[in-house]
Amino acid sequence: MDMRLLRYFVAVADEGNFNRAAERLHIAQPPLSRAIQQLEAHVGAPLLDRASRPLRLTGVGRLLHAQAVQVLSRMEDVEAMVKAAATSRRRRLVIGFVASTIYARLPELIRAFRKVADNVELVMVESTTLDQIAALKEGRIDVGFGRIRFEDPGVRRIILRDEKLVAAFPIDHPLASGEWPISLRELADEPQIVYPRAPRPSYADQVISLFRDQAIEPRIVHEARELQIAIGLVAAEEGMAIVPESVRRARSHDVAFRELAEPATSPIILSHRPGDRSPELALMTSVVARKYAEWGYDVPAALSEES
Repeated sequence: MDMRLLRYFVAVADEGNFNRAAERLHIAQPPLSRAIQQLEAHVGAPLLDRASRPLRLTGVGRLLHAQAVQVLSRMEDVEAMVKAAATSRRRRLVIGFVASTIYARLPELIRAFRKVADNVELVMVESTTLDQIAALKEGRIDVGFGRIRFEDPGVRRIILRDEKLVAAFPIDHPLASGEWPISLRELADEPQIVYPRAPRPSYADQVISLFRDQAIEPRIVHEARELQIAIGLVAAEEGMAIVPESVRRARSHDVAFRELAEPATSPIILSHRPGDRSPELALMTSVVARKYAEWGYDVPAALSEES
């Protein structure tokens, strides 16, 4: 969608009046009305209830407004980040990460990096693995930590490790406790909460594939936007979820975790641009290799080569 049209639409929605919105945008009212009509034609549905005073959003209009505000805010963040990079004299490393890696010791890696690179400005950007691919190729981030396997010649990926997956239940669920690992077949009739809702393919597809590999069609009752919401829904007894093992360190008072009988893992992947020889990237990969060795993980050979 045209970003200009989105800005116009948000202004009209916020002001509830075309004239005030036109004044706010410093344009005349007729071209503003035509712009909103153009956006409605593109969407294929009315966005405003023009009979109401002040103007009210239709159902489709409310949906678009919520998304447009996020998109415009993100564009402002990008603009600020680029301007800061242009004026900053400090070295800079921008890291993209999926939310679930916060549980998988990413904060410890960031703290270790800061200790040895106090002259480097570190910027953290939460984004999906697919968004990280585009951001790396466009130069908006320098390193990505994600979970989705992908093939793209414009991005180099290093699988740091495969994290075991576990079943998460409400604390009082009948299956919340047990002496032995639980089988996916025992979960066939359980209401499933998967995440993220979009974009796809995603971690949700990994979980769905686990069940389908056992000829089981999971009974999905919620598609949450992110891991934290999924775990919150589990605690609220809305269903159960398959999550990375590291989550159990952060949420145990109202959610119970059980090992899975079937082998099930999710990779943690470090990605960067091929041929990037920056000292910041080399320092980050060396920190990851050192911390992984300290934690007793196998250090990927590719990681040692990078550092």
